[in-house]
Amino acid sequence: MRLVQITDAHLYADKQARSRAGVPWVHLQRVLEAVSAERPDFVVFSGDVSQDETAASYALAIEAMSQLTCPWAWLAGNHDQPTLMQDERPLIDEVDLSAWRLLLLHTPVEGEPYGELGPEALATLATQLEADDRPTVIVMHHPPVDVGAAWMDAIGLQDREAFWQVVSAFPQVKVILFGHAHQAYAQRHAAGEHAVAVYGCPAISDQFMPGAAHFMVDEASRPGYRIVELMDQQWETWIERVSV
Repeated sequence: MRLVQITDAHLYADKQARSRAGVPWVHLQRVLEAVSAERPDFVVFSGDVSQDETAASYALAIEAMSQLTCPWAWLAGNHDQPTLMQDERPLIDEVDLSAWRLLLLHTPVEGEPYGELGPEALATLATQLEADDRPTVIVMHHPPVDVGAAWMDAIGLQDREAFWQVVSAFPQVKVILFGHAHQAYAQRHAAGEHAVAVYGCPAISDQFMPGAAHFMVDEASRPGYRIVELMDQQWETWIERVSV
């Protein structure tokens, strides 16, 4: 089972509109061309689909994603409008990946750059995990860990301790994927008596400088995506970069 993660397109309604380091629409096209060549079984788009939060930007995203020949799902980031996304394509919270399952968590807080799950979503997550012990991948927009850039760590998942308390009770949680940080990341995080692999993904749009104390664009880096090969209780993962 080949899962591909893409994230942080920051699209505008205008296909020609520029971000700090390029044209998001062009970046999305290049990334999806490369992803299609990977022949994925499923693609997950982990938030910040839009920058200008317009219905037209989500319609453009749907237009671009239509080139994929596999199923896909998206979730909202802090720059997104979930209602507008829902109007274009349903926001779902679970995907059956045969031997594995994929859980998509909603972390945005309206009007804020940081994320939060909240008690109700955490209780729902626990119920989902209690009901099925298949190996599980969790996807969310906001990082549930520090990524080492002080400004980004301040706007990550605010109730991460409560999140990890839930996860620590369920050793079937093997992998967590996040967006928001606009950079590659890979670490194993202790969760009770087991460890969970936590991965960040390069953005489709601008890349952020790893380890920066303040906001900084990494102009030398390129857009990319993450491939996760899911096997029986095991996985392999790596980053691919795309020239634009």
